[in-house]
Amino acid sequence: MNESIQQQVFEIIAKQAKIDVAVITPESTLKDLGIESLDAIELIFDIEEHFDITFPDQQGANFDKDTAQSLVDAVQTALDSKAAGEGSK
Repeated sequence: MNESIQQQVFEIIAKQAKIDVAVITPESTLKDLGIESLDAIELIFDIEEHFDITFPDQQGANFDKDTAQSLVDAVQTALDSKAAGEGSK
């Protein structure tokens, strides 16, 4: 896992939740961090824009129940898919 990606995702979460990034752990759920469903949608958009990626529609459906680490993993997967797709053109 790329720690830089984790740090960037945690910073985006912290900004959305209006909390200190130090409070976030990989096991923190978005709900525990005060991010409800509408905020989670905005968070997903912010992450997609920041990393220039797109999550599959069904992947974003339950992010408010997911952990911060699951978001990091989803970003890494999307970045890997993007890199593989761009490399095969």
